[in-house]
This record gives sequence, structure tokens and C-alpha cells, in this order.
Amino acid sequence: MGTMPEGSGGGTAAGPRTLAEALRARGDDELAALLRARPDLLSPVPNDVTQLATRAATRASVVRALEHLDRFTLQTAEALAVAPDPAGLGELRALLTGDEPGPEIAAALPHAVGELRRQALVWGDDDRLRLVRVARELLAPSPNRPSPTGLGPTVAEATAGMSPGRLQELIAAAGLPPTHDPVSAVAALTALFRDRERMGLLLDSAPPEALAVLDRLVWGPPYGEVTAAPAPPVQWLRDRGLLLPASPRTVVLPREAALHLRGGRAHRSPEPVPPPVAASAERRPQVVDSTAAGQAYTALTTVEDLLKDWHEGGPSVLRAGGLSVRDLKRTAVALDTTEPLAAFWLELAYAAGLLASDGEADERYAPTPAYDEWLELPPAERWAALALAWLPGTRAPGLAGGQDSKGRALSALGPGLDRPAVAEVRRRVLGLLAGLPEGAVPDPVALRDRLRWERPLRGEGAGAGRALRDRAADWALAEAELLGVTGRGALSAHARALLPPAEGDGDGDGDGDGDGDGDAVGNGGAAGSGPDAGAADRRARAVDLLAALLPEPLDHVLLQADLTAVAPGPLRRPLAEALSVLADVESKGGATVYRFTPGSVRRALDAGRTASELHAFLADHARTPVPQPLSYLIDDVARRHGHLRIGAASAYVRCDDDALLGEILADRRAQGLGLRRLAPTVLAAQSDPGTLLEGLRAMGFAPAAESAEGDVLITRAHARRTPPRTPPSPVPDGPPVPDRTLLGAAVKAIRAGDRAATVERKPAPAAAARPVADGGALPRTSPADTLATVQAAAMTGSTLWIGYVNADGAASQRVIAPVRVEGGFVTGYDHTADEVRTYPLHRITGVAELAED
Repeated sequence: MGTMPEGSGGGTAAGPRTLAEALRARGDDELAALLRARPDLLSPVPNDVTQLATRAATRASVVRALEHLDRFTLQTAEALAVAPDPAGLGELRALLTGDEPGPEIAAALPHAVGELRRQALVWGDDDRLRLVRVARELLAPSPNRPSPTGLGPTVAEATAGMSPGRLQELIAAAGLPPTHDPVSAVAALTALFRDRERMGLLLDSAPPEALAVLDRLVWGPPYGEVTAAPAPPVQWLRDRGLLLPASPRTVVLPREAALHLRGGRAHRSPEPVPPPVAASAERRPQVVDSTAAGQAYTALTTVEDLLKDWHEGGPSVLRAGGLSVRDLKRTAVALDTTEPLAAFWLELAYAAGLLASDGEADERYAPTPAYDEWLELPPAERWAALALAWLPGTRAPGLAGGQDSKGRALSALGPGLDRPAVAEVRRRVLGLLAGLPEGAVPDPVALRDRLRWERPLRGEGAGAGRALRDRAADWALAEAELLGVTGRGALSAHARALLPPAEGDGDGDGDGDGDGDGDAVGNGGAAGSGPDAGAADRRARAVDLLAALLPEPLDHVLLQADLTAVAPGPLRRPLAEALSVLADVESKGGATVYRFTPGSVRRALDAGRTASELHAFLADHARTPVPQPLSYLIDDVARRHGHLRIGAASAYVRCDDDALLGEILADRRAQGLGLRRLAPTVLAAQSDPGTLLEGLRAMGFAPAAESAEGDVLITRAHARRTPPRTPPSPVPDGPPVPDRTLLGAAVKAIRAGDRAATVERKPAPAAAARPVADGGALPRTSPADTLATVQAAAMTGSTLWIGYVNADGAASQRVIAPVRVEGGFVTGYDHTADEVRTYPLHRITGVAELAED
């Protein structure tokens, strides 16, 4: 059953004969839909429809298109791959429904065929449907790769190369009259297996053990091993062609016999309807939103704590990139969380552009300048920045600590964590959540089943026997809860407002167009609309909803007699920063507890605050009276602070109280500092000033560092920042989806290329044509004739057909309207490219005028 090349032209009134002809008959909107569904066909823009059809039938492009089909559309393609070529819609429906009625299949089949046709995987009218050759090769059964349907080869394929005598033995054992040639023998055996009545009679005469053998093979795999002396039931099946040899020790159940045993069905369980995402629980929307708001605020404080801990510079970057396991553990301890969660917060800050490597020779991680700008935003705005960085992100923090396919370790912030499939799964999970009623918590098992139905071929992945898709779905749910996108498992109102409307359109694919490609989030919004114009409005709406749920920052604390201060809620930034210097955080939660210690008070004094300023600060920001023990603590530390002075000798200690210096010298703990008295008020040390300062503080003294001029040094935290950094871009999963402008230009260029290839031309004088790659011919004229014809066309405004060879030697045909000829170049409107272009005259092989019509 031969077919013409899929990329060639030609056709008849009965229907398209090739894929190129079928595409040529499409309208501009249908061609644009194909290019949007398969954006890899646009790189580069095809010259004409023939090249588009050729590219659409390449193996890489077909594989990518198949990966984006839902389960039933894929099952339809698989059934078409085992059907006769071509097959009618009725034959295809019979393969999917079998002998039993299938109203759901019948209702879903037109959409599935339409989707295959839209993606140029199937072409032809409903009575002559053809699967593109590469798709048939990928989906049809072969000895090396069984079909997804579990069916084996046809009788004709399985008996290819079988001797004529053996074929006659088969049809004789099956009760058929002998034939005169192998072709008619194969046809007779095929007709027997397809005839339900005669096939039923043949199987009725089979031994029960033989039927048991068929039962094991009927749903696949259809191959079985046999010995040199097979058992009588197997021999009975082999004698009648119900098992045909595939190799010296292997037999196969032919496709026609398997379809009879299956009742005509190509699949055991066709799935025309996507599995519903059931709700496992119902929450009150108010509870969901308040819980999510609390989680959102916790996310903000966690990111702040992380970057505050790295304020003066974070850990070193590994030579291969990323964070070491030891540094990840330290970060987890600092955040009081687990290592996987610490990896998530690190990756979130990195995706939002708040954290990066500094690029120095001794490369380290540090906050970026964008972090300081982020800190100045209101809390709801800061959360929106984090959420919008997380939504399209392709990083997979859950893989940190594991290994890639080559056995290399995967580290947090490292180069090996990008997985484009993670972003797609996250997008679909949120879309399915948005499709549920407010407050509904999805069943995770049902959610994973739905994802498998939507992308059955995208389930391959890394890790411990679990598909990456399933792991990514679990990560998406957990990360959404951590970030405050969900609350108690249900989508929050502010997150619902932030997502594009297509996320919850209910058409089963999450993008509002019913095409099953689920590509709404992170690719520019509505189909072909370019940048998402509604993103700013959605962000503002989400910020407003979240801001109403977040507590107002407080300007006061509650002081207690046990030298603690309680912040009953979030504090305003200046108060929080000042209090973090004066006291140590003891516990966090709904209320933060700060503890005042001699060390924390000394830290505030080292930062340049005086005792009177600290008393005034506490009086201004405490709703309770300042406890007497706290006042005594501040005065006591301040009285001793700076009494000792340390400077550089190697180092020295000076004090007006020589008795105090004598006490230091007599202390055994000072022996390691190498102290000796130079004068009644001065001690010299062999240690550096920093070590001396810390050593005396450890002994219970309160020394102050001083400069070479004798002034007290005020110590403040040194903020280390990276140079300005651009947030990392998500790794695209193939070419980006084109916008409407690009699609329109591409369709015009393809149509113009078709016109250039098929338009009627006047024969050029003494023209000698040479063939080009696409089967056309380049005109050949002398340079003088070429120049004269082009100049005349520029003056009259007429259109020419030219042959052109570029700098790489590639030949092409173009239709141009010259407007200017000078300096050895012709400038004109190129109808093929749909733009004004300039061509060197010496690269034009020849010209011809177009026919008058």
C-alpha cells in the first residue's frame, strides 16, 4: 500500500494526496495554530509549505509533538498506527470501542482526531486518515519494540520470507483451500482471522490449553519463547498460524488474531475522559486565606533570616558550582529547618534575584543589591515578588543531595538542578487547584492520575523508581504550602488572583483553548498575545488581597522583668533592626521573644549607642515600664564598656586603673594572650587586637577597641553585596511559544514562498534553468539582461521572479518588487520574506517577469 512522499505537492479533487497539500489547503488561522502548537517548526521560518511539511514529519519534531498529547489522543494515534493505511473514521472508532458500544469514546474521538490533524500528525479526510510516516514507525509494533497497544505484526508482516510450502501447510491446517501463490495464501489467512464467524469456529475447536496460551499473549506482549519441541497446545496454534515464528525460538500472535480475541479493541482500557481531580477535604475559604497569609509572612521572614545570616558574605561556591553539603547543613541549622527545606529557600532567593555569587576570585555567595530594594517593599509586594519568581521557575530543589544520570552529585544552587518539566507540572497542579471550588483540598493520588493522563509520555524522570512528574507534583504541593500559595492544602484567594485566568478555565488543559497543551502560565499569557498585559493588574489584585490579611507592623514591644522583650507581632523595620542589635532572638512564632544579655548590650554599645540612648529607645518603644533589672544591666555594661582600651602594637591594653591591669595579669586565663606590663596603665600583648579583644571579653571584661589616634572604634556590620545581578531565567522546554505578531509574519512568509515556487512566469530570453533543492528551477540570464530587467521593473513598479544564491551557496527563488537599483545592489519588497531587502546583483542568477494574470 504505497504512499506519496509526505512533503511533496500534488493533489486531486478527492482529497489531499500528501501532507504538504493538506497543509496548503488550510487557512491562515489553521497554519498559525499548527505553528503555535509546534513552535519548533518556526526555527527557522520555513520557506514554503513544502518545507513546513517536511520539517513537521522529521523524527525529532514528531517525538516532541507526541509528548504533548493527552492519553486518549495518544491512544487514538496508537490505534491509527495499527489500522490499515489509510483508515476511515469508522474503522478507527471500531478499534477504540470494539464490539461494545462506547458513547464516551464516540463523543471524544472527533476532538482527538482534530487535535492530531491540527498538529499535523494526521492528514487526510475522515474516510482516508493517514498518520505521518515517522509517527507510524514510532507507534506501530516491531520485533524490537512492541506497540503501546500490545499488538504484534500483521499476518503479512509475520510471514514475510516464509516458504510457500509452509504457507500452504498453514492454510490447510486452518481448513482453507490451497492457493497458487504466497500472496493469495497470506490474504486467505488474513481474511480468516478477520472473519468473526469463521474465526470463532476455529477457536471452538482449539484445546483449552491452547486458549490459555492465547490469553497470556492477547493483551501483550505478543511474543513468547518456545522450545525445539513445543508442547501440543503450542504446536496446535503454530500449525494453524495463530502463532507465527518471529525468530528460531520466538513466536508471535498476529495482529488480526489478537484483535478478534480482544473483541476488536486496540486498547484494553481506552480513556476518553480525563480522570476527575476529587477533593479530599473542604476548608472554609476564610481559614484557607488566613493560614496562607500566615505562611506567606513566615516565608518572608525565613528569606530575610537567610540573607541576614549571609549579610557579610555567605559560604564559598564549589568549584563545580553550588553549595557544599556542609554549608547546606549549617544553613539548615541557622534557619532551624531541614536540609531539603533549606535548599528550597536558597533556590527561591536565587530565583528571585536576591542571592547570587559575587564573581570574585575567592567566589562566595552574598545578597544582591536587589535584596536591599526588596526589603523596602511592603510585605505583600515582597511576597508577590517571591511567588512570581517561583511560578515559572525550572529549578528542582528536591533533587539537591542526589545524583544525576552520570553519578555526579547535585548540590543546592548548583548547575544541575534545572528541569523544565518541573515548571510544567507546577503550572498544571496550580491550574487543577484553581479549577476546584474555593476551599477544596485535592486528593494527591487523583491529582497525579490526572497529570499522567494529560502527559502520558512526559513521565520519564530521575530518582528512586519514581517518575520525575510524580515527584514534581508532590514538590509543587509542598512548596505552595510553604510559600503561602495554598493554605491547609487549598488554593488561597490571593494566589488565585495572581494566576492567569486560564489556569482555572475548566477545559481540562488549563489554558483556556481546549487544545490540551496547558501552556498558559509563564509563556506570555493568552495565545499569541505577547507579553501578558493583565499580569500587572493580577499582581495588584493579589497584593491587595494579601495585604488585608497580613498583620500591621507594630512600633512597640512588651518588656518583662526576666530581661526579655516580647514582640506580639511583626515589628516595623527600624525597630526590628535596632532591637536585633540590642537583644538576641530567643524564640520565634506568632510572637518573637528577645533576650537582653551583657553581650547583646555590649554589641549595641560597640555599634555607637550610648547608655542614655538605649534607655530612651526602650522607653519610647515599650508599652510596659522598663524593668529595673534591664536598666541596671545597661548601666552596668556601659560603666565598664571602654574602660579598657585595645590598640595595635602588635596589640596593647591601656587603662587608667592600674589595679585592674594587675588583675588581668594575675588571671591564668590571660596566659595565652602574651601580656606584659609596659607602664602602670599599659599592657602589651603578642596577640592581634581582635584575638585580644575576644579573649578579654571571654574573661568577663568589657574592653573597647580604639584607633591609632586613641578614639573608640564603632563596630557596625559590614554589608557585603554582589555586583548587580540579573535573576536566572527559567530553562525553556524547547522553543518559546510565538506571539500573534510572529505567527502572522511567519504565515505570510510561508504563503509568499509558496507563491514564489508556484507562480507562473514568462520565459526569460535564452533562459537555461538549473534545478534547486526544492525541485524548482532558477532562471538564468546574462548580467546585462538582469540589470536591464531589474531597472525597468524599478521604474514601472512591476514584480519579478529572481534566482538568488547567498554567501553560503544556498539557492532560492524569490518574488520581489524592485524600488531602487544602484551601486551594484537592488533594493525591493521581497514578497517571500514579507519585508524590504537588498540583494547584490552579482548573486542574482537571473530574472523573469511574472505572467500577466
